[in-house]
Amino acid sequence: MLNWIKVHFTGLFHSSSENAHNIEFAALRETLGYDFRNEEIFVQALKHRSYLPITQEHRIHSNERLELLGDAVLGLVVIEYLYNRYPHKEEGELTNMKSLVVSRRILAKIGRALKIGRYFLLSEAEEKSGGRNRASINSDALEAIIGAVYVDGGLEFARRFIEEKILPNFDDIIKDELHTNFKSMLLEYSQSRSLGTPCYHVHCVEGPDHERIFTIEVNIQDDVLGRGTANSKKRAEQSAAREALKRLYII
Repeated sequence: MLNWIKVHFTGLFHSSSENAHNIEFAALRETLGYDFRNEEIFVQALKHRSYLPITQEHRIHSNERLELLGDAVLGLVVIEYLYNRYPHKEEGELTNMKSLVVSRRILAKIGRALKIGRYFLLSEAEEKSGGRNRASINSDALEAIIGAVYVDGGLEFARRFIEEKILPNFDDIIKDELHTNFKSMLLEYSQSRSLGTPCYHVHCVEGPDHERIFTIEVNIQDDVLGRGTANSKKRAEQSAAREALKRLYII
């Protein structure tokens, strides 16, 4: 399947000489730890859509196509890693861990640590507004870079890149995020789509004072997306956020 995707994503890698001159390829190779062959693919991987009016290119020449491809490759490699590492864990647990590792917040954190922002091709306005450090741009660009590595070198090189740049921090990511990140994940999803902030409210409280059971609902733009029940409001909110993420097919 990935080979089919690769064929259909290989075309349309257009770049002007101005694009190439804005990127120090020797430094980029050192940053990525990957000696790529096709510079134009990596130009596209770093090209934000705000840059297109400068080069008078269509939207397909931004990094969004490579981001889509990279997301698929990243998901495959991470799930394969989890499948082999945890042979006794069920599908739901593996899915939750994968969602944490490939979340925008984690990918943005890794992108900033790699300092890939210095290579981004952005409009002047986007750069002045902090685009080189923006979470969404960093996470999207990292996925696009994974897609570019896959197109340039194949699955094994893409797997090696992911294993070297993302998975070494796996244990720390899981320790810090697992079971506590559902609200953050839902907030990240909602804000990335300009849907506002999720709203949590108490649906009902049952039981005696010393054994209260809280049921919390979470709304996004007046739509109830999840409901959670637990012996504390915090746990019930996390449960509600988790249900919402499942309903949205995020986990």
